[in-house]
Amino acid sequence: MKKLLVALAVASAFVGSLAHADEARPDNELSFNAAAVSDYRYRGISQTRLNPALQGGADYVNNPTGLYASAWGSSISWTRDSGGSGGVELDLSAGKRGQLGGDIGYDVGVLVYVYADNGLRDVIGLADANTQEVYGQLSYGVGYLKYSQAVSNLFGIANSKNSSYVDVGANIGLADGWSANLHAGYQNVKNSDVSSYADWKVGLTRDFGFVTGALAVIGTNADKQAYASPANGKFLGKTALQLTVSKTF
Repeated sequence: MKKLLVALAVASAFVGSLAHADEARPDNELSFNAAAVSDYRYRGISQTRLNPALQGGADYVNNPTGLYASAWGSSISWTRDSGGSGGVELDLSAGKRGQLGGDIGYDVGVLVYVYADNGLRDVIGLADANTQEVYGQLSYGVGYLKYSQAVSNLFGIANSKNSSYVDVGANIGLADGWSANLHAGYQNVKNSDVSSYADWKVGLTRDFGFVTGALAVIGTNADKQAYASPANGKFLGKTALQLTVSKTF
């Protein structure tokens, strides 16, 4: 991990990213967000059968303590495609972020994925889709390293409690308001080697003022049979372009 953080710091210096003093912020901040995305990918796997999704959420942070909470939702299709029901994912999270010293930041918390009335526990071979994870993240400059641990079954996969996900990446400031987004991850699914896989993303983001646009290439090495859509057989982890238009207010 130390070598990784050093490498990301070098990359940050190479592109000329400079730290700036934080502007004064109110003690309590509440913001909202909305987005349209060409394909909702989570950890590289399409949650919408390679189709578009509408998303939105709210975030609260107490700046003096670093405590925060958020709620975020998206349209989905995978629970229904798998033989259950429902068409919405709701993510509820709470945690604390701050500085360990110098440029090293941390973020720890819990994330609950809610798929109301998903019905997957009644489908042979599947478990309830609702999932709970705890996570911890370290950041240095533009780079970060995050680890997530499932404390329940993972997204309807039976006997998958204690699955884990490692996420490493960097968001690098470029000229004219552009930023480069780099990510690599590995999803380890407990007791299911065929369901474990790596994913990656290379993208660009720009805030245009009235909206923020992002374009990324996303892919995985997931097993094509394990992650084929039950609805039409299409591979949900294929390499593809993803376009996102979002607004925070």
